Amino acid sequence: MITVVAWAAVSPVANTLGGQGWRQAGELGAALLLSAAMGLEREIRQKDAGLRTHTLVGIGAALFMLISKYGFTDVLENRLVVLDPSRVAAQIVSGIGFLGAGLIFVRRDSVRGLTTAASIWVTAAVGAAAGAGLLVLAALTTGIYFVVTLVLPVARRRIPLGMPGTSTLRVRYPEGHGILRTVLNEATRRGFAIDDLSAESVGDHTNGKPPMVAVIMHVHGKRPVSELAGALTELDLVDAVVATDHTAADD
Repeated sequence: MITVVAWAAVSPVANTLGGQGWRQAGELGAALLLSAAMGLEREIRQKDAGLRTHTLVGIGAALFMLISKYGFTDVLENRLVVLDPSRVAAQIVSGIGFLGAGLIFVRRDSVRGLTTAASIWVTAAVGAAAGAGLLVLAALTTGIYFVVTLVLPVARRRIPLGMPGTSTLRVRYPEGHGILRTVLNEATRRGFAIDDLSAESVGDHTNGKPPMVAVIMHVHGKRPVSELAGALTELDLVDAVVATDHTAADD
């Protein structure tokens, strides 16, 4: 059995709520503002981890620090050898890091699951705070979480972004009519840049029908990709158009 000891010279916490007063609430608020400011910069530059991800990680880290500072004062005694209960909080941080990493995956040039992983991390912080008896901080962080996940996306839509995120277009048409050139001209005419393009033959070629081609394009532009998809469906001989806007998905 391994015993970790420490000499604790604990000074009284200048707080009638045991480390859950206005000072700590202000520290959480400062973490909210500062991490949101950094996330806003990444959001404007259209990086994969944006406003919500940075804000959730910031307030989660702040809550873990507050737990380490104030969450164990009830088991410490002045001038006595005591155990170090803050080891538990440290192990939670490490363990949840592995869990969050398992929720993140990459598809082509986009990253999925960052906000979900950050929310899992904050949830762990809230649980640790509640277990340490810091119920006020746990409730306050839960309220901040709902503000970040529900209110910030609405505010984000009002932010003038520099370069919109990448969207996927899948266009199907009969082979041998030069339609791809028309599709590309229509996309560039409407202000969309094409990041990459791939084509594949689809359908059954033995039934007497003309062979079909499916072109998959990753595009970005300042206008909604749905407008481009609607314009492409109006082109002659275009059989089907499917658009996926990655900016509307979880970051």
